[in-house]
Amino acid sequence: MVKVIQVGIGGMGNAWINTVQSSGGEVEFSGFVEVSDAIADEQAKKYGLDRSLIFKSLPEALKAVQADGVINVTPPQFHKEISFIALEAGVPVLSEKPLAGTLEDAQAIVQKANETGVLHMITQNYRYHQPLYTLKQVLKSGHLGTISSVTVEFFKGPHFGGFREEMPYPLIIDMSIHHFDLMRYFLESDPISVYGRSWNPPWSWYSGDASASVSLAFANGVTVAYNGSWCAQGQETPWNAHWRFECAKGVVTLREDQVYVQRVTGYESGTGYRQSLHDPIEQIALAPMERMAQAYLLHEFVEAVTQGKAPATTCQDNIKSLGIVFDVVKSFETGTVVQSSV
Repeated sequence: MVKVIQVGIGGMGNAWINTVQSSGGEVEFSGFVEVSDAIADEQAKKYGLDRSLIFKSLPEALKAVQADGVINVTPPQFHKEISFIALEAGVPVLSEKPLAGTLEDAQAIVQKANETGVLHMITQNYRYHQPLYTLKQVLKSGHLGTISSVTVEFFKGPHFGGFREEMPYPLIIDMSIHHFDLMRYFLESDPISVYGRSWNPPWSWYSGDASASVSLAFANGVTVAYNGSWCAQGQETPWNAHWRFECAKGVVTLREDQVYVQRVTGYESGTGYRQSLHDPIEQIALAPMERMAQAYLLHEFVEAVTQGKAPATTCQDNIKSLGIVFDVVKSFETGTVVQSSV
């Protein structure tokens, strides 16, 4: 059994408390860190937590209890501080995304993880949602040939309150990191340049720009068009977004969390143009998964801690996804094509 300290137990912390408590004894809490007494009291009552094991700081918790890992669920601006404390204490970290609030802080975390040799892993849980995992298996099979271009559409209108509504680019920094990470996951490649534009609709409840359009050029020759908004007024997409992959032998789409494939079977000459012939559109059955989302990542973290298995979403890899975020923001602010910085 792996014993963990969770830092931050309100908000998104609820998901991780539930995940650990549902792990079948694979993971157990040895302590918690929460700066708000009100949240600490509320969560202790809600989840049956030992109030004496909820500390005000991570150093205090590490001094008082034994821990094999730290789950960091603090806002991004605190990720560097928490990560440094844990890594310097030799305790592996499973951190909520993004890796950090700034690229400089993210690079510092990666450097500290390299220096200490201690695991630092990011919870890019969207990779392990069943529809996206299924889409990955279809692309990985190679049956549809070379991918030329990808179109991604994401439209949601959540009212979170709190720090997200004060971010300068809430969609890109807090949400699109998932989709950018998925692009790398699906394409098994990294972008070499990005160009984007952001704006804030007049009805937006965010302080910063909540809508954006981005074009990304990947090293393997694929171009991705990304269009999204976090203040959509209707006809919302799922959180996983809508995806369309143009391939040499057909098209793969993800719509409403269902995967569809249509294959090219041949060509015929029409009146003045050449026309493709297709198989009927086929809905692909969702691939079975023993664990999904946070549960998948928690299990992967346990295997890394106990068996030394390398997880996919280490900070050393994830900084490449976060780098896309800051390259896109730089493009917004300069109005130019930005070459990859990571």
